[in-house]
Amino acid sequence: MSFLVGLFSRTPKDPQQKKNAEKIKELKKLVKEKKYDQALKTGTEFIRKVPGNPDVLFMVGGICYLKKKYKTAIIYFDKALEIGAYDTESLILKAYSHQKLGENKKAIQCCEKIQEVDPKNKAVSELLVQLNS
Repeated sequence: MSFLVGLFSRTPKDPQQKKNAEKIKELKKLVKEKKYDQALKTGTEFIRKVPGNPDVLFMVGGICYLKKKYKTAIIYFDKALEIGAYDTESLILKAYSHQKLGENKKAIQCCEKIQEVDPKNKAVSELLVQLNS
């Protein structure tokens, strides 16, 4: 019976896993170097091949936010939030994006969701003060 343990304990290797990890590393390097156009291209290509990576979705959304493409940023943050509904980093940038678009009600909804899991979040408190004034 011990042979069964060996048979089932092995997880199949994903041949793309190493390549994907390298692409993510490259993407992070481009962001760190503020090469946003190149990072955006790399990130969107990665998402086409691997659509469910919340980190890459967040990074691409963040780049869109920095480039003042708020509606596009929200799309990426929403996709990341489908995977992790309480990802506070995605939620706060989504809230800021809504604020920039003048959609204060939606921004407040994001803030309220963050407060459910992180009631002492300072960025949320500051944003809510701005939104409610």
